[in-house]
Amino acid sequence: MNIPIWKLLAVAASLLGPAAPAAAADPRPVTWTEPGHDSQDSMPLGNGDLGLNVWTQPDGIVRFYLSKTDAWSEAPRSELVKLGRVALALSPNPFAGAQDFRQTLDPLTAALTLSGGGCRVRIWIDANAPVVRVEITADQPLTATVQLEPWRTEPKGKVTADVVVPDDPAGITWYHRNAATRVDPQLADRTFGGRLFGPGLARTSLRELTSAKPARTQTLILVALTTPAGPLADWTARLNEIAATAAAQDPARAWAAHVRWWREFWDRSHIVVTGDADAERVTDGYALQRFITAASGRGAYPIKFNGSIFVTDFPGNTTKDKVTKEVIPAPMNADERAWGGQYWFQNTRPMYWPRLAAGDYDLMLPLFRMYRDMLPLNSRRVREFYGHDGAYFRETAPFWGDLGKIKPEDKGSYTQHYYLPILELSAMGLDYYDHTGDETFLRDTLLPVATAGLTFYDEHFPRDPQGRLLLEPVNSIEMFWKVRNPLPDLAALHVLLPRLLALPPDKVPPAERKRWQALLAALPPIPIGEKAGQRVLLPYEGEQTAPGHNTEVPELYAVYPFALYGAGRPDLDLARATFAARAIKRTKCWHQDPVWAASLGLAEEARRDVVVNLTNRDPRLRFPAFWEKGHDFAPDQDNGGNGELALQRMLLQTDGRRLLLLPAWPAGWSADFKLHAPGRTVVAGRVDKGRLVALDVTPAARRADVEFLGPVAPDLLPPKKP
Repeated sequence: MNIPIWKLLAVAASLLGPAAPAAAADPRPVTWTEPGHDSQDSMPLGNGDLGLNVWTQPDGIVRFYLSKTDAWSEAPRSELVKLGRVALALSPNPFAGAQDFRQTLDPLTAALTLSGGGCRVRIWIDANAPVVRVEITADQPLTATVQLEPWRTEPKGKVTADVVVPDDPAGITWYHRNAATRVDPQLADRTFGGRLFGPGLARTSLRELTSAKPARTQTLILVALTTPAGPLADWTARLNEIAATAAAQDPARAWAAHVRWWREFWDRSHIVVTGDADAERVTDGYALQRFITAASGRGAYPIKFNGSIFVTDFPGNTTKDKVTKEVIPAPMNADERAWGGQYWFQNTRPMYWPRLAAGDYDLMLPLFRMYRDMLPLNSRRVREFYGHDGAYFRETAPFWGDLGKIKPEDKGSYTQHYYLPILELSAMGLDYYDHTGDETFLRDTLLPVATAGLTFYDEHFPRDPQGRLLLEPVNSIEMFWKVRNPLPDLAALHVLLPRLLALPPDKVPPAERKRWQALLAALPPIPIGEKAGQRVLLPYEGEQTAPGHNTEVPELYAVYPFALYGAGRPDLDLARATFAARAIKRTKCWHQDPVWAASLGLAEEARRDVVVNLTNRDPRLRFPAFWEKGHDFAPDQDNGGNGELALQRMLLQTDGRRLLLLPAWPAGWSADFKLHAPGRTVVAGRVDKGRLVALDVTPAARRADVEFLGPVAPDLLPPKKP
């Protein structure tokens, strides 16, 4: 197999060992042959916790932003901000005006290579350590100058200024330390920053390192650290340890281990679609979204839907004057994002449901961990406000959680009277447990979260005259406020309770099992009615008079995220009629039309929507998988997450032990795929123009659970019974 010449050059230049050879299913590199201008022309790199936005300017200077998943500033509502910006200038500059300039991101090895003018620079973030390495090789000796470019140079409101340590002989050390008072306790004294250093680099000013003498090979090392609280001396001591380890490490061994992590990541699963130009673009979009998720999804906190850790500057941003409605300039820097630093559960889930079929279980743990850690405080608030047990998660919350008191008579709003996230997280946790069989997760995370949520619903809401649970007033997500028996909550309870009761008896205390059995018996039915003479699911029980306040379709929550209806399941016509009759029909951003279409076996609708989701680049941003902001903020993560999940469900859906193949695959597309299913099952196959022609299921015993919902080659069908 031919290996691209740029990869051979990068490997030879670095002298740090070869990268793994490419396979047919490996993600394709992204290459630019012209430099950019600013951070909007950047490429992303990340190791799951640290992230870079890297761009090369026309003058040949290489710049990058450094970000981290736990760099929460003390700004109002707590913002996830950059650690700083770094500039690298080489002299004589090989990239300025170079006719052979190339900038390439290789997702396979999570490395970025710059080449031109007889010079090669490789940038990578160690998959196994908080270390960035910038490796320079050139045909002639060059002088490297590295500058730290912080911009929080003055205090602003509650936000303190960054500090550059003035007399650090080890390199350039800088940090941001949150204020200790007048801020949320969870943010006080949080410290984040890093150190720039490298062999042969000497400090020439407060923020600058320069080569002691010109050289053909040079290395810049950057290490980063966040401590959530404690004395500054603790942060400094820990940073010194990280820097010393990075300096002493064998770079070749670190690179080999780094490549191995990414090789194993890409070997977990893949979807390669062919058949037309759209199919090729969908393949790239799927792989690059998975890369971005892995690059930002292994840190202390979950992925932020509104830009992840790859937010750029938006100097040309505009807004509308609230009074005159005039469009006016509103430039934003890379520390700013629309919708702030809080987590919105509905916007966060699109990045996490696809991790199951992709086999990226490790990337789900920060999400589960954050919400599990909210339980003690939220449970105390429920006891304090309402005098009963249980807990729930707000639709919109900072990373530490907390609740406000909600009274039945309180005015309706988007996120008041909205209790659903704890149930959806429990459903996701059940799927995670079914996939992995992780008993520690079941005991320490899933059961505490699910028990708290079900206890809240059981004790917080009364029963109607028939003895059934009465959910009123409760939002039907953000769309309909303060209604009775909203479908999303009922669908969640109808899905959760039977599955929890099916857990082995020794996993659930008898008292909880008894409570859950009683709650299941008291559940009202799913709301069903008529629209234009068609039987359809309803967003809530009773007369449909509540005004809509958003562009959502809560009645389809019984398809996704709570799979009561779908391809290969009973009453599919009811769910399809509901989909056809929906008032809101949208695809981009957090809208779930592609997932619903795939889940309902609507192949052409799913194909059309997936093309939109996985090719919808923000026109202001150069990287092909920096998705358009939609309702959120660029690079939006909901576009890519929903596209991933829909494409997976077009090929494979599950229902208990059932493996439903090709439920929504279009006739004109071919595919090679490898996906995961419950029971530690891997399903791999090949589709030729809409027909399944090859299939491998591991373990082999699970082959008996396969059901074909699309065209299949005769030799794959089980023999007919005599």
